Amino acid sequence: MIKDKIYFASDFHLGAPNMAESHKREKKIVQWLSEIEKDAKAIYLVGDIFDFWFEYNKVAPKGFVRLLGKIANLTDKGIQVHLFAGNHDLWMKDYLEKEIGAIIHHGNIIIQEGDKKILIGHGDGLGSGDNLYKILKKIFTSKICKWIFARLHPNFAFTLAHTWSNNSRKGVGEAKFISKEKEILFGYCQEQQKINPVDYYVFGHRHLPLEIKIDKKATYINLGEWISQKNYGVLEKGIIKLETYRQ
Repeated sequence: MIKDKIYFASDFHLGAPNMAESHKREKKIVQWLSEIEKDAKAIYLVGDIFDFWFEYNKVAPKGFVRLLGKIANLTDKGIQVHLFAGNHDLWMKDYLEKEIGAIIHHGNIIIQEGDKKILIGHGDGLGSGDNLYKILKKIFTSKICKWIFARLHPNFAFTLAHTWSNNSRKGVGEAKFISKEKEILFGYCQEQQKINPVDYYVFGHRHLPLEIKIDKKATYINLGEWISQKNYGVLEKGIIKLETYRQ
């Protein structure tokens, strides 16, 4: 079979809300990856794959072995797997590149597939507003913050981080679509389209499966999430479609 499809998914949040629920979700994700590998040219996992991730020099988070093993299996077969750092797993370094062959991204990228230009990113901190988060992100991604966190014992550090992650998710509440004008990422796409036009903007972060036209050329796609909905996108013959994994 010709491997000519590009797959996109985001916001697995493995580790949340607890390991029992996370394991169930992880098995579904691995099952989905096993099904799509037959025709997948590349797979883009667009941030918040883990509910928390931090790499010490000699320590990485426990768990997620089914997913990590599956990604290693895919990359060994020559299928590109791209992992984006989201706001929950922004402290990725090079462990997953070296260990399982994933390609790590810490910001937006633009790819060319056929005659389609696609901008891909997690989506956090883009566009106007959300200034407090933008300040916090600069602090969290600073060298001094990462150095300080790395000095903490992993047992304490990971407990602290998961508590913060759970509280931040509760503070956001259920994602709801009000109107495209209220969508910060829609506004971001409009501004970017004036500067460097593309055919598709593919983001996660919002936990809402969305497909919104930006103009006659471009479409904004949000990939939803896998906590309850199991959404993903697939590029086939120049068109990105949103799907839901039903198994």
